[in-house]
Amino acid sequence: MSESRYKVCIILGTRPEAIKLAPVIRQFKRSPDFETQVVLTGQHREMVEQVMDLFQINADRDLEIMQHQQTLTDITCRSLSGLESLFREVQPDLAIVQGDTTTAFAAALAAFYQKIPVGHVEAGLRTDDLFNPYPEEANRRLISQITQLHFAPTALAVENLQRSGVVGEIHQTGNTVIDALLTVAKENPTCNVPNLDWQKYRVLLATVHRRENWGEPLKDIAKGFLFVLEKFPDTALLLPLHRNPTVREPLREILGNHPRVFLTEPLDYRELVAAIQGCYLLLTDSGGLQEEAPSLGKPVLVLRETTERPEAIAAGTAKLIGTDPDRILNTTTALLSNQAEYQTMATAINPFGDGYAAERILQIVAKYFHIKRSI
Repeated sequence: MSESRYKVCIILGTRPEAIKLAPVIRQFKRSPDFETQVVLTGQHREMVEQVMDLFQINADRDLEIMQHQQTLTDITCRSLSGLESLFREVQPDLAIVQGDTTTAFAAALAAFYQKIPVGHVEAGLRTDDLFNPYPEEANRRLISQITQLHFAPTALAVENLQRSGVVGEIHQTGNTVIDALLTVAKENPTCNVPNLDWQKYRVLLATVHRRENWGEPLKDIAKGFLFVLEKFPDTALLLPLHRNPTVREPLREILGNHPRVFLTEPLDYRELVAAIQGCYLLLTDSGGLQEEAPSLGKPVLVLRETTERPEAIAAGTAKLIGTDPDRILNTTTALLSNQAEYQTMATAINPFGDGYAAERILQIVAKYFHIKRSI
């Protein structure tokens, strides 16, 4: 390999990071100006491998930190230790991290300790509640303080970073998840769930996994789902279960025996995109789905008390409804009963991007290193 090429390490550990970094990895791997290494921490395993296979990406290094019932401290310490050795060996010119995971925080900190510049994809998201979502809000704030290149998805994210007084360059790029989503959606993916008739029912696609919803909020959410199913016999609920038993077991207990509830294992990304395309609306506490679903014309009801993506609320593509069962029923009823209200949300413009975010990120990094060819 030519020594004139700049060395870039792109570090990821979870499925959302893999999805959102896949377009970035593909851009950098294609560029003749960068020697790019993809580093897995192993925070998630099987779910990351599915995404890597889908986007035809290979990992160059794997720290394999995954352990049963690992804590946030476990993930941070093992990532820091593994990345210290790797960074000393590779000596990258730039480390790229994504979002607000513990992997992203640990990777940014490990790079900072080696005085390696950090590029932060999806920078500038904020709820202004340090413990909601936990630990994500703290992670993204901490990453911002040691980042040289902030890749902010929206104008509001740019404002958040400016207001935070961060150092480093701030660039508005759009969100790379839209790049990934549109790439897969063009392939006309399918989602086959045994006994689920997509034509017979208006399918409600739901995902629940956030730490702040563990316990009673999770049970309230499940009760809200049952209220909706009882009121609307033409609906069915598709709920891919998170692998964490703390999430799976209460949902199985409350929803498992309902004839129109379809509890599945986590969908791979191709199946998830197909499910978004095929469903009527989404009920979720996911951050990424708030960004993705509007690009496919599907309203999103957010099962959280706060969101770091208020752009979706302002644009009218999503509504923040919390976890109260009656509120879940009432807001879902409005969309299932009022076609005008549904169409208003379904046709609102997605504020999160146009599918060219990864290309912009490559150009920004090339300019940062004064490379003319990639600009």
